[in-house]
Amino acid sequence: MIALLLGFIGQYLFVRQTFGLSVPIFVALCYGLFFYSVKGRLGGFDRWKGQSKTGWLLFGPIAALAVSYALFANELFRSLNFLGLMLLMVAQSMLLTRGGSQPWHRFGFYGDLLKQWLLIPLTHIGVPFGILAGWFRIEKGSGRLSGKLGKILLGLVIAAPLLIVVVALLASADGIFRSWIENVPNLFEVESVGDWLVRIFIGGCISFYLFCFVWGLLFRKTKSDDEGLEAAFPREPHGSTAEKSGTGAHVDSTIAATVLVCVNFVYVFFVAIQFSYLFGAAEGLLPAGTAYAEYARRGFAELVAIAMINMGILLLGLHFVKKESGLLDRFRQVLLTVLMSCTLVMLISAYSRLSLYEEAYGFTQQRLLVHGFMILLGIMMMAAIVRIWYGRYSLAKVNIALAVVAYVIMNYANLDARIAENNAERYERNGRMDWAYMSTLSADAAPALLKLQERHPELKEVRDILAELRLEAKDRKGWQSWNLSHRRAEKLESHG
Repeated sequence: MIALLLGFIGQYLFVRQTFGLSVPIFVALCYGLFFYSVKGRLGGFDRWKGQSKTGWLLFGPIAALAVSYALFANELFRSLNFLGLMLLMVAQSMLLTRGGSQPWHRFGFYGDLLKQWLLIPLTHIGVPFGILAGWFRIEKGSGRLSGKLGKILLGLVIAAPLLIVVVALLASADGIFRSWIENVPNLFEVESVGDWLVRIFIGGCISFYLFCFVWGLLFRKTKSDDEGLEAAFPREPHGSTAEKSGTGAHVDSTIAATVLVCVNFVYVFFVAIQFSYLFGAAEGLLPAGTAYAEYARRGFAELVAIAMINMGILLLGLHFVKKESGLLDRFRQVLLTVLMSCTLVMLISAYSRLSLYEEAYGFTQQRLLVHGFMILLGIMMMAAIVRIWYGRYSLAKVNIALAVVAYVIMNYANLDARIAENNAERYERNGRMDWAYMSTLSADAAPALLKLQERHPELKEVRDILAELRLEAKDRKGWQSWNLSHRRAEKLESHG
């Protein structure tokens, strides 16, 4: 709880603020956590073997460096002092707890210092989960309601970081969604949703690191450190079907359902905005002063990223959630179906946004490849919905087969020809063309460029591109280099 409090205070002191008086205040609070912990109030202090006088002497330079942030403004020393403070505080904590394997004046001590600073906290990553799961663990004789409530609370905790990522991506993808979300932080006097998310993330990182660092000082890592992960993600009994299939760890179904409900709530809200604004824009539903094309052509990259995240959630929901009989398992299927349905709507939205983007800026190979990738993802989503309800086939096999087929189709889709045709049609509509990009197309684009030249013989750029393609085709000597597209380009000479 103290680490959580320090995380909350840390984000208040440092987010959107330059280092100053906040540094000595936070350093003092960190020492409060340290000395509170060494009294054994975390459950024992196995490694305490006495105090080191050298460790106590380090209080002088540490205090001086911390206070310097409030006294001076030299940017070089402010940068160096940050690293110096971290190293001195880690060294002092090791000296006071006799945590190093060698004396401080030996080279090996500094290897231990880097290990204690950067690596050992990671080895205790399961401890916070263990304590959290202990709060929610169902003891014998406890009521059914309290057990379910504990799992729901644990699900909310797990969902929080996922929601931070999802909401940030969705807010970046859609300005209207962002404007709705930005009203929430106003209730807490936070400047924007970005500021709100940054504060939560930084506060969480501070809390997590401080807890794991202090725990690493107090205790050696044991197998019990991983019990937190086991509590939330229990393994199937030895010899079970899940174990034979290689999926030993399973998430409790109530915890998984809680996470899915939280994520789906955000997605359904986002999809409602898509229907009301994006798909209903022709009926004048966009806010006043908002250009439809400018609004719609933003965010397709973020929506594709969301679709990929959701595919990962689906795989976890299908293979790593403990199967329950009856209503709870049916509820899991419904939640996964809602997840995939919302993802399909997002893909349709992303597809239409990219189409408008192409209309504004032209067609390129990368953009057509993204179109094809989104179509592939959409087909995979539909296959996933079938798999949710009829789990008698391997979704991995289907997806691999679909990916191979899609790759072959993209090879035969003649992208350069399509790019030339689409850009020529766009030129007919608005008179705009990226001739520099058109000159990079292969001989596949020659027929479409020839048609454009026939309609607009005054276009010198088209003549130059066709001439370059003809020269390139003539340079291919020998039957071994025969290629249909280059052969066509060579024959176009008579039309020049």
